[in-house]
Amino acid sequence: MTEPASTSSGAPAVAEKRCEETKGDEVTSKKPRLESCDRDDTDNKLEARLGGILCCAVCLDLPRSAVYQCSNGHLMCAGCFTHLLADARIRDETATCPNCRVEISRSLATRNLAVEKAVSELPAECQFCGQKYPRNSLDRHEVELCEERPVRCQYNVLGCGWRGPHHDVSSHEQQCQQPTHTGAQVFSHLQRQSETAEEASKTFNQIMSVLSFEKITFNDLQLKPYRTDEFIHKLFYETSRFSALGYQWVIKARLNDNQKDPHLTCNRFITYQLIVKSKPSNPMMVHFMILRGPFGDMRVDPHICQFEFTENGTESPFFALPLPDSAECNKLLAARIIDFRLMMGMVTK
Repeated sequence: MTEPASTSSGAPAVAEKRCEETKGDEVTSKKPRLESCDRDDTDNKLEARLGGILCCAVCLDLPRSAVYQCSNGHLMCAGCFTHLLADARIRDETATCPNCRVEISRSLATRNLAVEKAVSELPAECQFCGQKYPRNSLDRHEVELCEERPVRCQYNVLGCGWRGPHHDVSSHEQQCQQPTHTGAQVFSHLQRQSETAEEASKTFNQIMSVLSFEKITFNDLQLKPYRTDEFIHKLFYETSRFSALGYQWVIKARLNDNQKDPHLTCNRFITYQLIVKSKPSNPMMVHFMILRGPFGDMRVDPHICQFEFTENGTESPFFALPLPDSAECNKLLAARIIDFRLMMGMVTK
């Protein structure tokens, strides 16, 4: 009779002991989760603080390429740095740091490689999937690896307008009806593609035609800035005189087609004209084109211009310098001189 009593009295003690062990296990299992949450919060706060410290002083964004600093250490991304130099060139002023107003230039400002490497390791969100990746690998992820990146159907050459995430392209292409269309149905789309290809090859054919002229030459030139004596000093560029095709020539350039206040707009472009200094005795049709050349870093698209120079018509109209965007124009304005190559051709009559 005594044994059952002892067993029944020991059962609550055993149950209580097990309950305490279970609670202890729960506490120990919750500790790593709490520690991991604290660690994530700390990392996020650290990233936010670093982002605020390493950001550009002008646009307040983290730089995506080169980072420049003034003599006092204030940081500027490459785009804002060239924009400051370009604005100073247009206004005929000295470029200064937006924080401390110390003078900045290509020679006075320096690259900060440590900041560039630190920024490249900071995480950034993919614009398609929202996941975070180091900035130095984000471009490759968005272009090649992200399953949410937008892609086109492989039958877009036949007129399929589908565009969607990469993980859906296989299922779409299996159901795409474009390959089953008749030639008459896809003819209009193929015709538009042919017109685009012909337009692209037109410039190539023009260049090959100029290269086959009897008289052809090229010169490596420099556009140097100068200003007028007007109340509002306007910025112009001009080359030194050079010899080509048996005549003396000069090139002049201006900003935004001689706009009154070009520093007030972000849309900037350069136009140029070719001028013959020695009057021709007979009319001559000259084809000319500006190229990057061996000493410059200008990104310019090939475009053939032509003008018939006569005794009374010694100046061509202004042609647009075919730059890709305003950022490239700012880069040219920020430089002290603009190096380029001019190719010229003439057909003798």
